[in-house]
Amino acid sequence: MALDKDKVAHIARLARIRVEDKDLAPIGKELDQILSWIEQLNEVDTANVEPMTSVASLKLKRRADQVTDGGYPEKVVANAPAAAHGYFTVPKVVE
Repeated sequence: MALDKDKVAHIARLARIRVEDKDLAPIGKELDQILSWIEQLNEVDTANVEPMTSVASLKLKRRADQVTDGGYPEKVVANAPAAAHGYFTVPKVVE
């Protein structure tokens, strides 16, 4: 697929990339190489290949889901701009 300067300029505009006129021809050649490589990938037979999310089948380590207060609420509230009775306080926004 041959890309002329007008097509490369159009692609650059769509990508919001400023490209000088002198750079359009070299970028066009690079884009041609990329597109030909993609065309080669389209020739690969993937009919019997299952879709996968990763090349390695890994299982996530799981831990028990336990609700706790963390054991140090005073340290958590110490970073708050305003706190009262162990809770964050915020300005009232609803009348």
